[in-house]
Amino acid sequence: MQISTVEIEGLSIAIREAGPPEAPAFLLLHGWPQSSYAFERVISRLAADYRVVVPDLPCIGGSQGMPRAGDKRTLARLMRGVAEACGLRHLVVAGHDVGGQIVFALLRDHPEILSGAVIMDVVIPGVAPWEKVIRNPRIWHFAFHAVPALPETLVSGHQSAYFDFFFNVLSKDGASIADDAREIYARAYSRPESLQAGFGWYRAFPEDAEANAKWAGKPIAVPVLYLRGAAEPGEIGDYVDGLRAAGLSKVVGDIIADSGHFVADENPEALAIRLALFHREISAASSEPTGRRA
Repeated sequence: MQISTVEIEGLSIAIREAGPPEAPAFLLLHGWPQSSYAFERVISRLAADYRVVVPDLPCIGGSQGMPRAGDKRTLARLMRGVAEACGLRHLVVAGHDVGGQIVFALLRDHPEILSGAVIMDVVIPGVAPWEKVIRNPRIWHFAFHAVPALPETLVSGHQSAYFDFFFNVLSKDGASIADDAREIYARAYSRPESLQAGFGWYRAFPEDAEANAKWAGKPIAVPVLYLRGAAEPGEIGDYVDGLRAAGLSKVVGDIIADSGHFVADENPEALAIRLALFHREISAASSEPTGRRA
């Protein structure tokens, strides 16, 4: 695996990259409060057969420069830039948490670059069961992170303790997220602008919800897999039904065993196997004669 940077719209985006340059590709997008390191053990399991590119989202970790906004349309455009700069072919983009919200924006705005997409452990703003989720008191941090300036003030210097709360509460077993990984994630948000960028993702939720609601029901034929950790609260069917109602006509759901919210940390082997299977299924379907497709 190599670590390098690509320049996109004046921003320096750090990427982890592995696998044969001409192979079918994965673009893996992390969420909050993580970095590209979240997929470290997934990359190694996919790289024999796929080209795998994993960026630090703008201004997080090794990425430098603040994007103009934290809305997912802006971030999706930047991630399209990463895919094009890396020359990714037969691309499946997979995103966890906020990364999954970016995947939805890619499906909505840039479906032509995608062979398939995977959304993991996240609700999409404006897409059912969004309204139910944001009313859940367990999801208090959505509202807190959206408050201007205050989260940066309170969390700065306390990233490790603050992030540990979520790793311990949202995982099936907190011990599955190793101490060294937790340290890497805390360092990825150690700069003031990194915290601001991360909280900016939450501040943009109303704008994201409005954009997604305007698009609702327009058909998107890209194959989509929705994944959820077995110990993650919520019924996966509610999320799949919401995505289908929003226009994803080829969406299916599946569960990652022995995992809560942080599936790449908690069960990287199962996640890598499921991602590879999805890519193979897409390739097989695209090679079938048109008349034989279901």
